[in-house]
This record gives sequence, structure tokens and C-alpha cells, in this order.
Amino acid sequence: MTYRRGDDTVTPSLVVSEIFGPTVSGEGATLGRRCAFLRLMGCNLHCSWCDTAYTWDARRFDLVAQGHRMTWPVIVEQLIAMNVDLVIVSGGEPLLHQDQRAWELVLRSLTGAGIGVEVETNGTKIPNRASRDFVRRFTVSPKLAHAGDPESARIVPEAIGAFRLIMDQPGEWKDRVIFKFVCATPEHVAEVQRWVKIFQIRPECVWIMPEGVDTPALCDHLAVITDPAVAAGFNVTTRLHIHVWGDERGH
Repeated sequence: MTYRRGDDTVTPSLVVSEIFGPTVSGEGATLGRRCAFLRLMGCNLHCSWCDTAYTWDARRFDLVAQGHRMTWPVIVEQLIAMNVDLVIVSGGEPLLHQDQRAWELVLRSLTGAGIGVEVETNGTKIPNRASRDFVRRFTVSPKLAHAGDPESARIVPEAIGAFRLIMDQPGEWKDRVIFKFVCATPEHVAEVQRWVKIFQIRPECVWIMPEGVDTPALCDHLAVITDPAVAAGFNVTTRLHIHVWGDERGH
């Protein structure tokens, strides 16, 4: 599908950081599952511990060099060629792209090819119709105070409420929305409990993940967050890709 802009025919496209796979999902409800990744550029938050700052931090990275515009057929072709049944769309914040025509075309094409799509989001953007129609699972990761952004930027009640409504809707997909929180201390888990209560999120839909980009940090944080997370009724995930490949891009 193409669009005519003046005298030019333009194929809808997205600004991509990287496409990689086959690999395995490193976090959350799909941990260990074979998949491919589509990582998009740009983010509306600036987490102090972000391990994909190359998608948004112009102070440290040349974003023109880090990202490249790809047409939707090329994106779909590369992902289908990986022979996976799960594609994880990440960033940055991928829902910044959802109003572009290429977003729907990519999601629709992957779904039509029998590939499930999971979107990792910080939970500050309300998913539009195309996202709701074609995304198999939203992994929503609201940021806690230790991420460094002001609460008004990282906690958007209208958006979290929209995801909670999707989570509670009956239908074919029973786990369409999970909430994942990055924690390093028991106090962080207590902060999660407060937000879960405020937004009436079911604890069984919550995953607690340790902060860290190396195995020692992940293990240290898991040792102190797991007991309070389990006591609160939450699930716990590690970051499998870090244990296997370290903080290396493309895995």
C-alpha cells in the first residue's frame, strides 16, 4: 500500500532502531520463549537506569545514526523470515508510533501471518484502535520514582486505566495485559503495591523485575525483592538475556 504526496509515491514507514532474532524473550510472561524483536526509536521518558538510551538520548548518542527509516513491507519481510511465532515490539516507547499508518500495516500483516505481537510500553499512551485490534499482549511497565522522571510524566492515570480495562475485558485472550515493574529494593515493591491498589490491578497480573544490566546486580536485587513480591501476590521475573549475553545489543 502506498500514498501519494504531491508528485511522490510514499510507502508508509517507521523509524527503527534495530530488528533482531531469532532470540528469546528475556522478561515477563513470555520469558524464554523464542521470538524476534522490532525496536523503534524515541521515548517520552528519561529513566536514569535505561539500557536502551540509544533510542532516545541525544546527549549521549547520535540518534540519526542510531535509527533508520524502514518501509513497512521491509519490516514485515525481515520479521517473517525469522520463522518465529512471536514478535516483541519495543523501544524506547513504541506507542509513540501508533498513529502512523505503517504501524497498523505491520501489526495487521504479522497477525495475518499467524505471528503474535507483544508490545512493551511504559503505560503513558492510550492504545489506539489498531493497537487494540492487533496486539496480542501489552506488557505495561509504569516507572517508579527511582527512574527519575516526575510522577506527572511517568504515571498517566487515563492510560493505565485504559490498559486495565483491556485486561478486564472477556474474550479469547485471557492475558492481554500484564504490568511489569522494575525494582531494586523492598521499598520499590511497596511502591508497586501502592500503585496496584490505586489502579485496582489484579496482583496475579503483576510481574516484579530486578533492575540491572549484569548478573551480579540482577541476583543481588532478586535476593531482596522476591520475598516481598511473592508475599504481595505478584509474579517475579529475571532478565534472561542479560544472564546469557550480558548487556549486548541484538539479543
